[in-house]
Amino acid sequence: MSQRSFLLAVAPLLFVLIWSTGWIVAKFASFDADPLTFLVVRFLCAILALLPITVLGGGVWPRGRAEIGHAMISGVFLHGLYLGGVWWAVAHGVPAGLSAVIAALQPLMTAALAPLLSHERIGGRRIAGFAVGFLGIVVVVWPKLAGLSGAAFAAAVGPLAINVAAMLAVTIGTFWQKRFVVAGGLMQVATLQYVGAVIVTAPVALAIEDLRFEVTTSSLLTLAWSVVGLSIGAIALLLHLLRCGEVSRAASFIYLVPPAAALEAWFFFGETLTILQVFGMIVTACGVALASRR
Repeated sequence: MSQRSFLLAVAPLLFVLIWSTGWIVAKFASFDADPLTFLVVRFLCAILALLPITVLGGGVWPRGRAEIGHAMISGVFLHGLYLGGVWWAVAHGVPAGLSAVIAALQPLMTAALAPLLSHERIGGRRIAGFAVGFLGIVVVVWPKLAGLSGAAFAAAVGPLAINVAAMLAVTIGTFWQKRFVVAGGLMQVATLQYVGAVIVTAPVALAIEDLRFEVTTSSLLTLAWSVVGLSIGAIALLLHLLRCGEVSRAASFIYLVPPAAALEAWFFFGETLTILQVFGMIVTACGVALASRR
């Protein structure tokens, strides 16, 4: 197997394992910081970390206002609006399980829009894979939703709408990335994306938050993993998947993130997993295999 083929084979699994830790990071970060404030610090640190990598590692910067602008706009959608919306919603009452269900809707939205926005043909097998994968997600998170009372759900309507909007934002950002961001090295593009994310996130944090960020061992470790693992590692893998494959195929791996996050929550926070949830994870994996198969 060539190096390129090997990277294409392992990139989806690495992306799922790393990106799923975002749920854990969000919970740890909420102990010491406001959600948008933490994200702004994370984005700025990612920019500072990426700049020497772009210089020492080579690669070409996007050229011209159009290429630079498209890279920054994709960052607005993929990082600023998506992560900002999800983190704010979870911090304001949306249960993690419900947020996971909303995130799992993104591949379905991608599949529905792919023929229109990127002229991809979505066959019956892939549609069936999406449906099976989503069914597995519902089974995994249902125990978390069963205990949600009507009053608690009513209080979360506003944050819930923000969470849904965040899912739509990452869907748009995925198509924007695939269609318009075709020039420049991966690290150079990622750097410009975080510039766009800061531009849209910082003013909102200044307007609605107290800018709380307590410097503790936990917050610093959480920030370090957010920057190195999520903002650099996971995003580089996602951009690689989008450039090397179809948008809908790359999006199908999002289905594996909530089950992986459930396992990590069990490990870090002692959240229980039932036999039914384990079965749902297996169903989800089968759906992703069906949807992503070439």
